Amino acid sequence: MVHYKPYFERRYPWIERCIALLALLNLALVFFDLSYLYGRNFYFSVFPALTRYYDPIKGIRPHPETQYYLQQVEALETQLATGGWDAPQVEQSLAQLRPLSQRILAENPFAGANQNSSLETIKQQMRQRTGETFALDAFETFWSADYLQQRGWQSEFAFWQAEIRPLMQTNYYRGVNQWGLPTNRFWLLDLPFVIIFALDIAARLWGHHRRHPNLSWLDIALRRWYDFLLLIPFWRWLRVLPVAVRLNHSEVVTLEPVRAELQRDLIASFATETAQMIGIQIIDQMQASIERGEFIRTLFHPELSQRDRPELTTIATRLVGDSLRQAVPQVQADLENLVQYSITSSLNQFPGYRQLRRLPGLQRLSSYLTPKLAQALFRIFYHNLGDALQDPVGAQITTRLRRNFRDALERELLKRQNIQEVQSSLIEFLEDIKFNYVKNLTEMEGRQLIERAEELHKQVRG
Repeated sequence: MVHYKPYFERRYPWIERCIALLALLNLALVFFDLSYLYGRNFYFSVFPALTRYYDPIKGIRPHPETQYYLQQVEALETQLATGGWDAPQVEQSLAQLRPLSQRILAENPFAGANQNSSLETIKQQMRQRTGETFALDAFETFWSADYLQQRGWQSEFAFWQAEIRPLMQTNYYRGVNQWGLPTNRFWLLDLPFVIIFALDIAARLWGHHRRHPNLSWLDIALRRWYDFLLLIPFWRWLRVLPVAVRLNHSEVVTLEPVRAELQRDLIASFATETAQMIGIQIIDQMQASIERGEFIRTLFHPELSQRDRPELTTIATRLVGDSLRQAVPQVQADLENLVQYSITSSLNQFPGYRQLRRLPGLQRLSSYLTPKLAQALFRIFYHNLGDALQDPVGAQITTRLRRNFRDALERELLKRQNIQEVQSSLIEFLEDIKFNYVKNLTEMEGRQLIERAEELHKQVRG
């Protein structure tokens, strides 16, 4: 399918490509901002410089409690490295770290930044390192002089620096603005893009208005309504729509197969739902018509319908004529056998006929004459009936016969018991049709409907 390109895109294709690439860059930045808090631990460990520059955008600062805790650990390590266990501040630092550890475990400063998993990992590492069952006992043991002297403080601090300190450093807190919401200065990065997009949209609107002065500004804006998603300061992820359209129109990437497939799925789903609704509604209307008795009245008295339907009479006459000319000769042998059987049965009911058949030669004569008589009667009936239908008097008699038969059948069917049985049977029959109809549509995917429609279109074109 070939899409119409606006005049601005056709006259300045290089500008359109630049704007499309700029919109793609902005969209990538938007998704990076949306996912930054979820991936900050990864960025902090792999790209620490990135977090130093981007943390202020999100209002992120190191958490003061965990930072103070890490500073106390660094001070203890410096004391041991310079003065050893003889340094007077060592025991004092260990005595400070033990209650600080209790406060960290009790108050959980990691909860505010949704870093509970980091604290749980720290607890698990400390329990495994010290062999204690509870995390509080593990910290008490780890920050004791006996444990550090026995295990070697250098190896224990190496474990701390490698396993515990990185987890502690990932903890942070976010500032809040005057509305009580977490600080987010992403709009400062987004503002230059929005200004460029606004100028581009204004240029498009102005150019379109010059070429079509009869259109209002609202009509012109609605033709490219999705471009305004580039300007809203919230729900920025919706910009994926205008970015995709611009990339496709500027031919930076080809999204036509994706668009066609999405349109195909949408049409298939809509076609299936619509077919189900229409089919069920038609069957429901037929059931309601049967319950009101309209179906029986229309069946026996089509002349009372609001529409004159001469085509029904034409169809009925055509069917009768075709039956006499084509269908009846094909079952001639069966009809002759039926007539022969009727003649034989009738003769057997005459008194004394069976005694007469015992006379010599009469039984053979009866067996010979009965088939001939049946054939003759069939030919007479077939030809006379065909001539009667063509003859005005015969047609009149046939019409009267059909009407009298219809009236007699109607009187029998319209008896209360009979009509209730007929209506109930018809309603149950339609209910089975409705169930099977919905079942078959459910089993048949919408794609199959679309494929069959495409095959029909190909046959029509061919």
